[in-house]
Amino acid sequence: MKYAIIGGTGVYDPKLLDNLYVRDITTPYGEVSVRVGTYQGEEIVFLARHGKAHSIPPHKINYRANIYALKYLGVERIIATNAVGSVNRMMRPGHFVIIDQFLDFTKTREHTFFDGGSNPVVHTDVTDPYCPELREVLMKEGERLDLHIHSRGCYACFEGPRYESGAEIKMVSMLGGDLVGMTNVPEVVLAREAGMCYGTICMVTNMGAGISDNPLTHEEVVEVMSENIENVRDLALMAILRIAKASTCLCSVGCHPLEGIVE
Repeated sequence: MKYAIIGGTGVYDPKLLDNLYVRDITTPYGEVSVRVGTYQGEEIVFLARHGKAHSIPPHKINYRANIYALKYLGVERIIATNAVGSVNRMMRPGHFVIIDQFLDFTKTREHTFFDGGSNPVVHTDVTDPYCPELREVLMKEGERLDLHIHSRGCYACFEGPRYESGAEIKMVSMLGGDLVGMTNVPEVVLAREAGMCYGTICMVTNMGAGISDNPLTHEEVVEVMSENIENVRDLALMAILRIAKASTCLCSVGCHPLEGIVE
């Protein structure tokens, strides 16, 4: 199982996968349930980040258990999806962004596998947090699918579950952020600590607070995602088929094996 898709808001069902079955994994951080299926001969793990019915808020997601479970299953490459608000007026609702950087404004989350005690202390390089190979493939497939897609972007992650204030949106813009969301950190960092390639498809669902003409609602986010769900699935699955079998990126360089997983 070399490939995984992590579905965010609006992406709860691994449609288009054949031979689906459920796999439950016990990790040192908790239980994780995933679904496994095939697409054109490739075995793919699907993990719903918020649970099957969007029952887990962003600040309560067990990010460590999720990434550990994927590593345990042998996953080497992860394509995630994220519904995002936009701070950049060039990135409009309905656009796709293949982000290359993040800003972290979360507060209460467990951010690392390496927190001392029985675990080693490891300082992981995240100069380039997102796998360049996955980003390139996602861009090429997005262009082939004729999507309105941006090749770069900086994602500012907030704790949630509330939306950002107007002042916070202004701050993100001043710091060079393009998008705001609540789930990409620490997910991307944990994937790098585990030595897995990670790329994400950001789907712009709304403009940020103070930029949007209307109050922000979850219903608006879900509606825009539902209108584009087939494009999101097609982009993720087609990218998996185009990924080179042998990786030449540096995502696993300097990573420490996770305790209890045989490398």
